[in-house]
Amino acid sequence: MTDAPSLSLSGLPASPGIAVGHAVILQPVNATSSTRATGTPKEEGARLTEALFQAALDLRVIRNQTRERLGAAKAEIFDVHLSFLSDPELIAHARALIAESRSASDALTEAGQAFISIMEQSGDDTLISRATDLRDVTHRLQLLLNGGTAPTVRRFDSDVILIAADLTPSDTAQLDLAHVRGFITSTGSVNSHSSILARALRLPAIACLPDALTTIPNGALVILDGATGTVTLNPGPDQVAAASRQHIAQLAEEAGLARFAQLPSRTADGHTLALAANIGRLEEVPAALAQGAEGIGLYRSEFSYLDRSALPTEDELFHLYRQALAQLAPHPVIIRTLDIGGDKHVPGLDLPREENPFLGVRGLRLCLAKEDIFRTQLRALLRASPHGRLKIMLPMVAVVAEIRTARQWLAEERARLGAAGHAVAPDIQLGIMIEIPAAALMADQLAREVDFFSIGTNDLVQYTMAADRMNGQLAHLQLAHHPAILQLIKLTVDAAHRHGKWVGLCGEMGSDPLALPLLDGLGLDEISLHSATLVRTRAALSRMHHSDNVRLAAHCLALGSAEEVAAAVVAASA
Repeated sequence: MTDAPSLSLSGLPASPGIAVGHAVILQPVNATSSTRATGTPKEEGARLTEALFQAALDLRVIRNQTRERLGAAKAEIFDVHLSFLSDPELIAHARALIAESRSASDALTEAGQAFISIMEQSGDDTLISRATDLRDVTHRLQLLLNGGTAPTVRRFDSDVILIAADLTPSDTAQLDLAHVRGFITSTGSVNSHSSILARALRLPAIACLPDALTTIPNGALVILDGATGTVTLNPGPDQVAAASRQHIAQLAEEAGLARFAQLPSRTADGHTLALAANIGRLEEVPAALAQGAEGIGLYRSEFSYLDRSALPTEDELFHLYRQALAQLAPHPVIIRTLDIGGDKHVPGLDLPREENPFLGVRGLRLCLAKEDIFRTQLRALLRASPHGRLKIMLPMVAVVAEIRTARQWLAEERARLGAAGHAVAPDIQLGIMIEIPAAALMADQLAREVDFFSIGTNDLVQYTMAADRMNGQLAHLQLAHHPAILQLIKLTVDAAHRHGKWVGLCGEMGSDPLALPLLDGLGLDEISLHSATLVRTRAALSRMHHSDNVRLAAHCLALGSAEEVAAAVVAASA
């Protein structure tokens, strides 16, 4: 123990759980320093080729280890890393610099940073995560080019909490789980690959705690609460004992959760709230089913466009959608149409850079502007529809006219396919995401045009609060349980139900234990969430009473801050 006073710090909750250990500060390894003289362009080009080859071998080992440890879906993170090693634009940029008599190391640094800067400035979660991935890959290459060795597992002989500016996916995948009890990063986000891997490893983690490296001394005893994002520095004996008891209780709870994978999703007083899974790739379906998902509430179809060198063909999309529908049958699958904008690089799409891409031509707006690409996806969806229960969802909807145009094109493609002899399911529902405040405010009018709503709280929060969800300095404004967000959800649910339509939610809010009683009380029909949190959510729901949640939600709608809402939820659960 220490005589230093106890101190509480707050970051973003990235992976739930309680951990106690001594802080270990991880300093990044300098991979760029080298005293080696620059060789000829031919020699430097050969060095780059050799480094690319060795890095690919190393990453395949990590990928295979991750697949054995966590499954195919999580191992795909390293498929992204491997794709960078053969990215034609990145490698061509580096080789062009080498041809100008630059060293392989300098060329790689400049080429990599150019791409990283574009990704980081995009404001898009996926691209920002990929910036971290590319930084991980270039760091590995620099180590190889400058005579070092690729990072390996660091072993410890006691329980530790790692403190770092950020952890790369390869760092996280190779953690010594015998003694690493959790980690804290000063940057990152809840949607970064390191956070995703932490949740898969069931390792408590906190992201975006800006003062972590300067405030937490090396060797200090800390308590990490990944569910609340709270760090207790220099805790007293009573605090350590309480944390240990909480940790043991969590382990016991985990052991008893498995049975909820096969139980219905309903409250103790019999109210049903369906629980579905969010996926981005077909490989995630088995994990979702194993956790008892009652369908797919969000299939992010954009990954089929991003993870390739050219636009997918209609047949390629058809085979992909058919497999997803067949694997989930008889459960429904909601496939969101292409949701990208000028902030993402998509081979085959020449999208201009935008000053503010999150307020630009993206989602359905882009699809309506790229009619041929949108119609190709619609045809693939329609052709796949007889193989399961397809529901189509349109993203980034702001006005009625957008829905009417999309519905018209869908009807036209259905007619063309029918005339060509293709079977199409007769009962395909068409829904929209509610992620723009205007859509929530116009929900009554929009409900007349569609079969369902799905509330995308990630964007709804940042648009409503005018707070970039990737900006850690605005974390206090990015709380989905703020009364303003609750009121928009209530407006949406009430409008849909007046017209006999159902409402789901597919944002990160669905995985927040604090939000669950509120979402149930506000009247949602379905929550779609990451499959890793599905069983725990179902177990928590089973202990609640819907009637209590309705009263709690009504009370919270009238409160003035997210802090007041959180206090009310905690008090109600005590």
